[in-house]
Amino acid sequence: MKISRRVANIAASPTMEGAMKAKVMRAEGKDVLSFAVGEPDFPTPANIIEAARRAMDEQKTKYTNASGIDELKAAVCDATKRSIGVEYDPSEVCISNGAKHALSNLFGTLLDPGDEVIVLAPYWTSYVDLIKVYDGKPVAVPTSGENDFQPDVNQVADAITDRTIAICINSPNNPTGGVLSEQSIRDLASLVQDRDLVLISDEIYKDILYDGRSHTSPAGLPGMKERTIVIDGVAKSYSMTGWRIGWSLAPAEFSRSMGNLQSQQTSNANSIAQWAAVEALSGPQDSVAQMCQAFQQRRDYIIPALQAIDGIECVMPGGAFYAFPDVSAYLDTELDGYQIQSSQDLANYLLNEVWVSTVHGTAFGAEGYIRLSFACSVEQIQQGVARIEKALTSA
Repeated sequence: MKISRRVANIAASPTMEGAMKAKVMRAEGKDVLSFAVGEPDFPTPANIIEAARRAMDEQKTKYTNASGIDELKAAVCDATKRSIGVEYDPSEVCISNGAKHALSNLFGTLLDPGDEVIVLAPYWTSYVDLIKVYDGKPVAVPTSGENDFQPDVNQVADAITDRTIAICINSPNNPTGGVLSEQSIRDLASLVQDRDLVLISDEIYKDILYDGRSHTSPAGLPGMKERTIVIDGVAKSYSMTGWRIGWSLAPAEFSRSMGNLQSQQTSNANSIAQWAAVEALSGPQDSVAQMCQAFQQRRDYIIPALQAIDGIECVMPGGAFYAFPDVSAYLDTELDGYQIQSSQDLANYLLNEVWVSTVHGTAFGAEGYIRLSFACSVEQIQQGVARIEKALTSA
């Protein structure tokens, strides 16, 4: 059967694909340790679960407004003001089926064929494919671990053409864990204003920060709220990945257009999950700090452990829950009979040889790296790093 060019040109999500491979191998009886998916291993907090139960008991099980219930929009506005200091009206909120869906709504509403979006590499893998789905052109501008993955604003400026309409940033970053400095945010905001562009700011990891770092949202800078589209959700901060609740914050007319698009695609996000998200944002926030503390302990183990492996370099992440080691020393080599020409070859080798699932750097526009999520137990991290070290140093 015919498959459209736009769909044929995109790939399955490498992170989800890696997780599925690990599940298949586990079903075959193999003790696979998966570091592929960015999913907190903590349970969803009890107060959120109870809010979902109440919603079901009260029969809040019908269609809602396509762009979300008023109560959740209000909770998003209140939580956003607390976290980034910016006031939004509920008319500027569109509730979606996860942050990934919010990005799809965004690009579907923003892009005409041939429009260009600058993305900072390494980038979250779905940005590029979602831009392509809507016939846009992603333009990658590289950053370097030597500079803590901060962008060179002059390089970004040089990448702008007469077809450029937006710059997409993600801080804290998936896959690097890098946190954009306030100065980097200000420099990019100034560039966006000078060139009459839109700044897309994916802030899904904003609550997961280490070493006293703080989050700067470009929406809070002078003259930037009307030029910024913020993407956020409850998945990472509240261990609610499967609940699929995300949102966008944008000027009211743009938000209304995103809601129109969503109304034709999926209608509303799950009604029960919306009420659970109200409690997540409005209820006690202790669990967020507790999870963040646990993630920092895991980070403080996995990064030095990876750095201790001969040939691996790894920047200490300032946020999120990913290690992004540079494994380029192992490219163009042979390991236990495997020809390692790329980071994908290395990821396949680790999976097949020592049953450790990672994601190759090419998925993130960064050949020579692999990504490991440390949103898992310290015991799994210890076992996984030991297996990686054995695979790389004893071959």
